Order: sequence, then structure tokens, then C-alpha cells
Amino acid sequence: MKKLFLAILVTTLAGCADMNLSSLTGGTTTDTSVRGRMQTCMLGEAQSRLQAGTLFTNSITATAQDLASTCAKKLALESMGISQQSQTDATNIINSLRNLNNN
Repeated sequence: MKKLFLAILVTTLAGCADMNLSSLTGGTTTDTSVRGRMQTCMLGEAQSRLQAGTLFTNSITATAQDLASTCAKKLALESMGISQQSQTDATNIINSLRNLNNN
């Protein structure tokens, strides 16, 4: 029941986020406001966790706090100029070092 409720909630939030984004930007789906970017991040993070099967491992309150914290960190890093590409580069470096260590 909790999973069904949360799935409905995520779907509703997605619809509301899309409606808010459209109204704020004159019909386009791009919202550059901090709140809009935060909502978009949290929705994406929730969907990723749902697909990975980790969305329901904690209480709704704990999960909501973790989503908000994760997205706040992502947006802060983004505002400091640390892009997704930088994170990808760091991942590649770590994987290369791990492979060298295994040989």
C-alpha cells in the first residue's frame, strides 16, 4: 500500500512539476528557478531510486530528507561549476586506478 501511495505521489508531483514549469516559462518545459530545478532534481532522483528498488528502503520522511539533501548538494556543486562531466571524469579516473590495482 505504501509503495502504491508513493508511486501515485511521484506521478502527481511529476504532473504538477510539469504544469508549474509550463506556466512559469510561458509554455516551455524549462524552468531555471531554484525551486524548479530542485523539484526536477528530486523527481529524477525519486524515479531513479524507484527503478533501482531503493526508494522504499527507509521511511517516507527519511527518504524525503535524503532526496532533498542529495539534490541540494547536486545543485550547489552545479552552481560552483562542477558539472556532470566532471563527475564522469572522476568516475573514470577511479575506475582506471581500480583496474591498475587489480592487475
